Amino acid sequence: MAIASEFESIIKPSHPLARRTWLGLGGPAEYFAEPRSVDELIALVGRCGAEGIATRLLGGGSNLLVREEGVSGMVISLADPAFGETSVSGSTLKAGGGASLAHVINESVRAGLAGLEPMVGIPGTVGGALHGNAGSRGGDVGQWASSATVLTRSGEVCERQRDELVFAYRESSLDELAILDVSFDLEQDDAEQLTKRMQKQWIVKKAGQPMSHQRTACLFKNPRGMSASMLIEQAGLAGASVEGAELSSRHSNFVVVADDAKSSHVLKLIDQIRSRVAERLGVELETQLEIW
Repeated sequence: MAIASEFESIIKPSHPLARRTWLGLGGPAEYFAEPRSVDELIALVGRCGAEGIATRLLGGGSNLLVREEGVSGMVISLADPAFGETSVSGSTLKAGGGASLAHVINESVRAGLAGLEPMVGIPGTVGGALHGNAGSRGGDVGQWASSATVLTRSGEVCERQRDELVFAYRESSLDELAILDVSFDLEQDDAEQLTKRMQKQWIVKKAGQPMSHQRTACLFKNPRGMSASMLIEQAGLAGASVEGAELSSRHSNFVVVADDAKSSHVLKLIDQIRSRVAERLGVELETQLEIW
């Protein structure tokens, strides 16, 4: 294909995706690209559009399950440092969409800016976190966003101001191809106190989640006013498993996969849980895990 030769320095055909996700499962991307600049990204997306090649954006891979047959079209990663720059000016922190959320939280705390620290322990990139409005009991990342620069699927760069941004539980109005950068308006605070507060939150959060060395992902969104984990347990599914995929003993809304696990095992487990919870409790669970 012409696009492969035109962008041969950044495109890898039939590239394995499993190692780029936390679950470590799934087949290859037909084409995989890591642009080195915004201009190169725009050119690539424009060429894909001209040739009718479907494009997807891969973030940190913490909330993604790739099917065993893999993904057709172009999968784009913004892992290059050009997409992960951060800067602080007064109470505003600006971060590239490819920046690690953990890094951005640390930068905000170091600068004595409060707001993002309740999200400590949430994996992935800033772009992915904003797209899915990641959060915890202490708040959501979207509440601090004042503007965002996005790239549409047609290759157009647009600015989205606060009054154009809509955030809800684990979703947002930012459904373009890529979030290039975001500005957060935060609150001035004491850096030392912020650090202590963040450390306490991290300890509490990690105590109730799977071990850090495990290959794991959160499966379902919490229904309004309810806990997905509690619903799963009430349906008698604590510790449920399908071959290499098993619910965590520390948190029933997390799946942990073994070395011999397949994507199909996780998909079957998801189907079993949704069916049983709906049958026994009358609640339809919505997946939080993105499935390609």
